[in-house]
Amino acid sequence: MILGKSKIATGILAGVLALALAGCGTQAPAAPTTPAPAAQGNAPSSSTVTLTGAGSSFINPLMSQMVDKYHTKYPQLTINYQSVGSGAGIKQISEQTIDFGATDGPMSDDQLKAAKGGPILHIPATLGAVAIAYNLPNGPTELKISAANLANIFLGTITKWNDPKIAADNAGVTLPDSAITVAHRSDGSGTSYIFTDYLSNVSPDWKTKAGTGTSVNWPVGIGGKGSEGVAGVVKQTPGAIGYVEMAYAVQNKMSMASLQNKDGKWVQPSADGASVAAAAATIPADMRVSIVNAPGATAYPIAGFTWALVYQQQTDKDKGLDTVNFLDYVIHDGQSLGTALDYCKLPDNLVTREEALLKTVTYQGQPLLK
Repeated sequence: MILGKSKIATGILAGVLALALAGCGTQAPAAPTTPAPAAQGNAPSSSTVTLTGAGSSFINPLMSQMVDKYHTKYPQLTINYQSVGSGAGIKQISEQTIDFGATDGPMSDDQLKAAKGGPILHIPATLGAVAIAYNLPNGPTELKISAANLANIFLGTITKWNDPKIAADNAGVTLPDSAITVAHRSDGSGTSYIFTDYLSNVSPDWKTKAGTGTSVNWPVGIGGKGSEGVAGVVKQTPGAIGYVEMAYAVQNKMSMASLQNKDGKWVQPSADGASVAAAAATIPADMRVSIVNAPGATAYPIAGFTWALVYQQQTDKDKGLDTVNFLDYVIHDGQSLGTALDYCKLPDNLVTREEALLKTVTYQGQPLLK
């Protein structure tokens, strides 16, 4: 699959996700099973070290818990994660000002070539759904929005909640005669990448006029910084609609729209729906992949991975060791923290492939992960 302008080669070695999604309630069709990876016991260096990570706000609720739990286990290691958006995370890892980044939109080929520290690995850290949250004080708490209508709302061509096109999908529901306020990210955002990738897949007009990216020229709307900011705009603005990682919508008790998936079924955002979308994907060797608008009766159409970004060649032995061991924790024991936050655990066979990638991270030519 080609991701926006990154022109990712589809001919590279690929592995199909035969999902064994423990904790997501989804089982793949009959396929050879991969034993679940054992919990990892790799300890960080004995030195007192501070690591800095930055990027995705999509993963921030989960990352915060992972960092706290890991610090409790290894108090000599301090990890500061900054929820600044995927675009900033990519920029900072490319400039070598942080130890690891996080993004929901994969780096493009040009971005990878421009990175100052050499090859960067994409390590899937979690999987989740992007919810369409809305605020209608005098409207329904359950609202259906088709792909075409969602694109036209964000294009600014549908401007009222009682527009006949929205009403057609919500028979028997009284919709208010009020203006729609669009909320979107103001910063470079992987959540925006997932959302605009979806809109580009379902709307030729959106693809032509705005396209896919961590930052696009939004035709209409109010910007909010981070998923936190978009959630705040929607919650505080009657008539507003926006897109946020599902955890933010749930935590803020926001109404979430049902969307019509590729199979024509109306579905609510869920970890299960994201896992079904991932089941339809072929994951390439470099892990950069889109899973939006995936087939499947229960697939949720706006779903994606968050990737941790790490240099394959480390220049500081202690920091490098601590970084890969923390990321090893993230893809293993840290996954158990995601269920309560509506993230989906990574499939066991994908985690096995990620282990192999992490074992290619070196210091002076020697692998850091044992």
